[in-house]
Amino acid sequence: MTAHNESTSARRFRGLRRLTTAACFDTYERIAPLYDAMESFWEVSWKKKLRRMLFDGLTGRILDAGAGTGLNIPYYPSDAEMVGVDLSPKMLSYAATRAKKHGKDIALMSMDLRNIALPDHHFDGIVSAFVFCTLSDQDRLAALRELGRVCKPDGTIRILDYSLSNRPGMRFVMRCCEPWFRWMFNATYQVRFEEFAPLAGLELSASTFVVGDFVKISEFRPHRQTASGTQPEQTEAPAAR
Repeated sequence: MTAHNESTSARRFRGLRRLTTAACFDTYERIAPLYDAMESFWEVSWKKKLRRMLFDGLTGRILDAGAGTGLNIPYYPSDAEMVGVDLSPKMLSYAATRAKKHGKDIALMSMDLRNIALPDHHFDGIVSAFVFCTLSDQDRLAALRELGRVCKPDGTIRILDYSLSNRPGMRFVMRCCEPWFRWMFNATYQVRFEEFAPLAGLELSASTFVVGDFVKISEFRPHRQTASGTQPEQTEAPAAR
């Protein structure tokens, strides 16, 4: 599998566009003015309570990786030093407005999660909400490696995202919605990343379904060897079976 290929299962529907960085940038630059309205139903009905859970117990300097329009901002810990990064400058412009509304002092920067221009071991906590679903397998691995690099050796990384359901009915619905989800949000419900943890120098410390068996919070910690400077040898994500 080449560095930019997706798994066979993720390309099951003929004609689905690939999850590339360029497509992601174009999509979110285009929908930024409408994004909050598009997400409003899901935010009110179930997403906002999960965002609160994502920050539970985190303190110190925290990175919001893929901050978007700032939907996590109301749940930032009051005593934390917050940094938000996102690929789309337009999405971040709405995050800046939301931060001002909530009286939050946040450093917002436009960055690619595959290449985070911040120092090693910089953050006590890192969160990412519904961002990895917009990345290809190889980009998820690259992003995990970068998150591990900027996380302190004793820090915590939490990722909130989708997982393809194992229940036949829900799995069928998710597969049927996949073409729309790809077209509208440049995203997929078939999100693999936990299995990449060893390749990224991370240890999976917890994995908890928070909505049925299709939305989960995954918690990682830097692997001891990686934190001391030893890097995993494999550079590409394995192909899906």
